[in-house]
Amino acid sequence: MSAQPVASTAATPNDLVLDVRDITLRFGGLTSLDKVSLTHTRGEVLSVIGPNGAGKTSLFNCLTGVYFPQEGEVRFYPEAGVERSVLGRKPYAVNRLGIARTFQNIRLFNALTALENVKIGIESRQKTGPIGAMLHMPWNRREERESDAEAFRLLEFVGLTKRANEVSSSLPYGDQRRLEIARALGTRPQLLLLDEPAAGTNPAEKRQLEVLIRAIAETGISVLLIEHDMKLVMSVATNVVVLNFGQVIASGTPKEIQRDPSVVEAYLGSGDEADSAAVPRKAAKKAPAKQPPATRTED
Repeated sequence: MSAQPVASTAATPNDLVLDVRDITLRFGGLTSLDKVSLTHTRGEVLSVIGPNGAGKTSLFNCLTGVYFPQEGEVRFYPEAGVERSVLGRKPYAVNRLGIARTFQNIRLFNALTALENVKIGIESRQKTGPIGAMLHMPWNRREERESDAEAFRLLEFVGLTKRANEVSSSLPYGDQRRLEIARALGTRPQLLLLDEPAAGTNPAEKRQLEVLIRAIAETGISVLLIEHDMKLVMSVATNVVVLNFGQVIASGTPKEIQRDPSVVEAYLGSGDEADSAAVPRKAAKKAPAKQPPATRTED
């Protein structure tokens, strides 16, 4: 992966890219997120983990304009000293601020090639309108050449150059995951949200994904990662936030999270529950089979 996406603003110590404060999201009587707060430093890989139903994807949806939480604030800093509120914006407007995402279930344009999928992300940043495109104006032709060059560069970055002209639905599952990341990078984000990118991938594809996430972070793009594969999380994350039943129960470095009793309990249950789950019940002793009464033989 020699080519790289456009590097974001250089990070400085304590330089925030995202500040989430007391987000609360309710669906009727169900509280999906309960006063969730976290901070994300520019250029780091921050992972959000937790059991199924903990509220991880709901958090992503709040950060990208899909859901509008009833309480709290989300502040995004596309560059140092520039603050933008995310709440109340439509998803396309959030993307234009510099926040891109992928999804648990891959959402590619299946009838388009890998190259065309990436170009869709790139062209969301271009200024040519429908009239310029129909008339093939000079600036439209220039942007088209730039879009092609950028798309090939991103495909090289994620390791899919040889797949450029293949229809996306025909690609192996792991390649589709990386293609979706390439399309998101095409929007030139400062913050990239990855929602379970390793789901459904094999061990070799997970190793490729680990290398890719590290390479993205090295360009200065901040990565917010939801993932159930703890080996991947512990190998790439700078810091980890743990959600359980919509609440933050722990945050810290991967090593700190591994030793946190509340995290162990969230995943394995309380001590008594864990012990009962770990120790199999002893099989009940079988009662000796009754012997038929001895028949007395007369002499």
